Amino acid sequence: MPPAQKSVDSVKKLKPGYLILGGGIIGFAVAKDLRKNEKEIIVFDVDKARVETLRQDGFNAFLGDISDPTLVNSIDFKNLICVAVLSSDDNANIKAVSNFKPVVSESVRIIARASDGLKKEELVAAGANYVFVPPKIVSNTVVEYLDMMETKHSGNRLASWLEDHRGIKLGIILHDNPDPDAISSGFALMEIAKKYGVSTEILYDGKIGHHENKAFINLLSIPMTKITGVDCYDRYDKLAMIDCSIPGVNNSVPAGKHLGIIIDHHSHGDIEPNAEFVDVRTNVGSSATILTKYLQQMDVTVSKELAAALLYGIRTDTNDFRRNTTSADFAAASFLHPLSDHDLLAQVETPSMSVETLDVLGDAIRNREVVGTCLLSNVGVIRNRDALPQAADYLLTMEGISTTVIFGIMDDNIYVSARNDDIRVHLGDVMRQAFGENAGGHPTAAGAKISLGVFSSAKDKHTLQKLVEESVVKRFLMAMGMESDDDDE
Repeated sequence: MPPAQKSVDSVKKLKPGYLILGGGIIGFAVAKDLRKNEKEIIVFDVDKARVETLRQDGFNAFLGDISDPTLVNSIDFKNLICVAVLSSDDNANIKAVSNFKPVVSESVRIIARASDGLKKEELVAAGANYVFVPPKIVSNTVVEYLDMMETKHSGNRLASWLEDHRGIKLGIILHDNPDPDAISSGFALMEIAKKYGVSTEILYDGKIGHHENKAFINLLSIPMTKITGVDCYDRYDKLAMIDCSIPGVNNSVPAGKHLGIIIDHHSHGDIEPNAEFVDVRTNVGSSATILTKYLQQMDVTVSKELAAALLYGIRTDTNDFRRNTTSADFAAASFLHPLSDHDLLAQVETPSMSVETLDVLGDAIRNREVVGTCLLSNVGVIRNRDALPQAADYLLTMEGISTTVIFGIMDDNIYVSARNDDIRVHLGDVMRQAFGENAGGHPTAAGAKISLGVFSSAKDKHTLQKLVEESVVKRFLMAMGMESDDDDE
């Protein structure tokens, strides 16, 4: 029998380090790359021409049906490291995985190829340790390249804008009650602008209430100026809006105000951000990720303070890389980590919890209403709205809860913070549907600011809080397609 015609029946206990089942384009490519490991590579394929090609290229290839359950009898598993099931036939791959899984040791990895997500699930159920989908890998590679091109294109445009505006005074506006992502991003734009001779000031309205945010600003010496009125904006030649993109939505910028720069990662539905330079990317987990890419592209020196600030901004907005995290966020963090002052970061991360935050958390627990897997809680009048997301995060850990909505009253407004770990729900869309254009966010984290309006005429505080609670709960549950227990009575 010619070499390429050698059948499974003639094989007597082969001793592969790597066993490749399926010698097509992918199997052949994997075999060639594995040569450098100097381990015995054995390839099986049902196609005679493929086997002949592999043998001509120096591989130990054999003719055989990879779905045949007797194939396992031809293998000595002593030296086996991995079984790679790489044919283009999903059903054959599933059978092959099912045949080999019971007979190989726990230390042997089985990897497999699938044509789509459903077949991937079947291969995992059959026992594969790792399953890849070639079309998905190709699309991810293309998207990563396009993202890189988008970053380069946007970076060049931002550099041109700054170059054209040398010598101006730029006001960098953060959203109200800014968080570490907004603050660090504003700090980064300030450093970038210096390279182009543009003077800047970081502006914010509201309060820096969260203890960690106060420590963050103080320890990293980030210069910030509080807005005292809309006239403040007239002191600047141009305005940049960071981590927000619509004037008047979670910021004190007058609606219709002309903007020079917008950089954000939040979606605002059908509202179109309008500025001379706009970079809104909802496919990353933080604005700090976008600014980090700019720093790299423009070759701006990154101080240990700035690196620490941006790293902390990425970590907080992605909930330590557990929420809305993409490969771009990981890449930015990888760049920033060795440059950061980790002693400063440790001090930022370990401040004590304020008494008010503890009170809000206690109120949220006591006042909770559970409808299905949703937990809603009215914490009443608050002085620090940063306590709301902390309570929402904490209560999301309760057993049986997949969505939390915590709300309170401050300065003639109702503030709502929501968290979600149900992949079927896009929380930002739900919040926008429930509370309008001053609401929104990501699939797993969102917020809203609602004017008290007619509620402010309530005769006493208890009545006001009751009216607010009924309205918020009803509107949110309607947007979720649910009803409260009160509605059922």
